[in-house]
Amino acid sequence: MAATIFIDGEAGTTGLQIRKRLEGRDDIRLMSLGDAERKDVERRRARLNEADIVVLCLPDDAAREAVAMIENDAVRVIDASSAHRTADGWIYGFPEYAPGQRAAIAAAKRVTNPGCYAITSVAMLHPLVEAGLIATDWPVTINAISGYSGGGKGLIRAFEDDSAPDHTDAPFRLYALGLDHKHVPEIQHRSGLVHRPLFVPSVGHYRQGMLVSLPLQLDALPGKPGADDIHRALTERYEGERHVRVLPRAETAALSKLEPEALNGTNDLHLHVFANEGAGQALVVGLIDNLGKGASGQALQNLNLMLGAPEETGLDTPLVL
Repeated sequence: MAATIFIDGEAGTTGLQIRKRLEGRDDIRLMSLGDAERKDVERRRARLNEADIVVLCLPDDAAREAVAMIENDAVRVIDASSAHRTADGWIYGFPEYAPGQRAAIAAAKRVTNPGCYAITSVAMLHPLVEAGLIATDWPVTINAISGYSGGGKGLIRAFEDDSAPDHTDAPFRLYALGLDHKHVPEIQHRSGLVHRPLFVPSVGHYRQGMLVSLPLQLDALPGKPGADDIHRALTERYEGERHVRVLPRAETAALSKLEPEALNGTNDLHLHVFANEGAGQALVVGLIDNLGKGASGQALQNLNLMLGAPEETGLDTPLVL
């Protein structure tokens, strides 16, 4: 029997992409609400309690409200918001995070889908902290740039609609200058850090794609690791993974530039280790589609695990919108 799936917030950027990725599957039945029904609390409550799996693509407060409305203990939830990223009782929806994570997701009632900046940062930091190459109390700095789709409909409108009151032609901007971006608690918690990382996000004038950079002064780190040690720890963690790939040192060294849009439409995350051995410096960079592995693609990967479906279903070809 086909599993019933309800995407609460299917009209948003992430919800639309998840629905697109699910089209044509005969192992699921999508439940939906019409435009007029979405504001009907009781109709929404009914859908939330009728589905086998609910995928929440909502702002944080609305996601918490939706979870509170679920009274049917059999309903399973994937929350794509940041509302439950560090909450007890929620399984972190990053299958490549650690041994046993896939099994935990497959059996979970509540899965919190990682944030785009966070999954990329955690993919770099967690293996290095676990290997002792970065101390848990190390003053970590992370720099990142995302396409404007990461800001949702409001930011998309600001960049794409000339008539929008906040329309901008700016090619680049820093933001979250209060140093309190909502992904910081998730990065700290899931990386195993004692202190908050200094996270500096930015947005570029392009729709989607993301680069996240972790600069490292190797001589100052515990044990004074080399770039090969950093690369080895990451490679060992993600060996054999389909969606997280650590590029060979030689391939990375041959690059003269790195484009944030290179993985758009995929559910992939690429990690590079750049280095200046003479200066004792390394730069770990994660490349991702912020709407793919950073949102809808990751949600579908988790959904497949929860359904017991092949993990690659709907993810083996790039998504074209």
